[in-house]
Amino acid sequence: MTLIVGLTGGIASGKSTVSNMLKEMKITVIDADVEARLAVKKGEPAYLQIVKEFGQSILMPDGEIDRPKLGSIIFYNDQKRQLLNQIVHPEVRRRMTRQKEAAIAREEKIIILDIPLLFESKLMFMVDKVVLVYVDQNIQIQRLMERNNLTYEDAMARVKSQMPLSEKVGLANEVINNNGTLQETENQLEELLLDWGLKKD
Repeated sequence: MTLIVGLTGGIASGKSTVSNMLKEMKITVIDADVEARLAVKKGEPAYLQIVKEFGQSILMPDGEIDRPKLGSIIFYNDQKRQLLNQIVHPEVRRRMTRQKEAAIAREEKIIILDIPLLFESKLMFMVDKVVLVYVDQNIQIQRLMERNNLTYEDAMARVKSQMPLSEKVGLANEVINNNGTLQETENQLEELLLDWGLKKD
């Protein structure tokens, strides 16, 4: 029986760090962000729909979508963000489901679906368990400002565009606290896998 685990967090919560730790343990991770980028490549169905809705101004000279430009539109406009999600999310789900089914066919013990907006998009039905990577909001904003070279206001707008991590805690089966060191985060992850009867290779 394959255990399907949803890995989620918030922007700059350290979810990608945990995701990379899992990959290093040779565990299959299907990443919604990666699939979303592939889904909006030039010529893909979602790409054509986005250009139709948002216009040519969001394109780079090579015809690909200018992600930062599109991001700056949707971070400040709920309606546009919802429109983009309605185009991209079904396509991403299809792509992830294909890969999940292939991993189940290979009889893998555990598959991680790395989905940043798992709760917001109501995708809990896709997984057996949910692991949340949690960080305090002040640390989240600080990391985001440093990582993306943002002002406090811009970092706050991005954090506010998502459901607060404090609310997600109550919805998750397990929480990894990422306020501390990388080693502390890795220890929590290893303990969790042991609890599930999955030893690290």
